[in-house]
Amino acid sequence: MIELAHRAKRLPPPPHVVFESLTEPRRPTGRPWLHLEPDEQEPRVLVADPPERVVWSSLWPRRPHDEIHFAVQPHENETRLVFTHLSPLPVPDEPELRRLRRRINVLLWADLRESYDA
Repeated sequence: MIELAHRAKRLPPPPHVVFESLTEPRRPTGRPWLHLEPDEQEPRVLVADPPERVVWSSLWPRRPHDEIHFAVQPHENETRLVFTHLSPLPVPDEPELRRLRRRINVLLWADLRESYDA
């Protein structure tokens, strides 16, 4: 697998809340945050090791074997969330790679983060 992206940032809630958000993004009691683009699909949870590890299937039908790995780590009274986007496919061209990275960043550091502040 080739690493296409890797980033870590903090989120305000504790790890068990972030873990639940990643494993059940459409849960009825949660705030909506997983806003997909027309060329994206709902990720499946491939691995869920509470409360520290989640692996999603690809968001992109044209890249069906990609995976997004999450490490959910306690950090003071918050969570340090680390994602790694892995793929067995060749690295896409630079514009496409930037687009894939941007989408994951928007989903996590904008949409998910804002769902906790609402």
